[in-house]
Amino acid sequence: MIRLKHVMLCTAVLGLLSVSLCSTAADISMADKRFLKNAAEAGHFEVEGSKLALKKSQDPDIIRFAKMMTEDHSQAAMKLKDLATRRGIELPKEPSLLQQAKLKYLETRDGVKFDKSYANHIGVSAHEQAVKLFEDAAEDAQNADIKKFAADTLPVLKKHLEEAKRIDARVNKDD
Repeated sequence: MIRLKHVMLCTAVLGLLSVSLCSTAADISMADKRFLKNAAEAGHFEVEGSKLALKKSQDPDIIRFAKMMTEDHSQAAMKLKDLATRRGIELPKEPSLLQQAKLKYLETRDGVKFDKSYANHIGVSAHEQAVKLFEDAAEDAQNADIKKFAADTLPVLKKHLEEAKRIDARVNKDD
């Protein structure tokens, strides 16, 4: 009888552990889901904009920055996708509609006008928004893994923002 109670107790504990380790979309707060969605869209926006820069820009700083963006944001996107997939959350596969409109505008620019727009919209503006998004999640996310992902990604985003501001100041110095 004691052995049966012990087995039942162990089974119950294992059941509780497996439920707590395998969180689902229903277990994730709406704010955390919104962060995952917005982070995915922001990453797509920065990667797509940077791919444009690699095709259109002749500026060595912008090309170097764009390469860094595509590499760093692609790595972060894989981590983000893994995090979301483990929780049963499907992420957007492209930038938001507003971000897509900004990319269309960027496509119309050439030469120095492209460089100025890229540095401002993809470099500075997008990274200011991303840093704010990730700071908020690092502080307020309810899911510990999401909070950790945001906190771990934040230093890279801040480094990108710092570099983007330097490039933007140089290419937009006459404006």
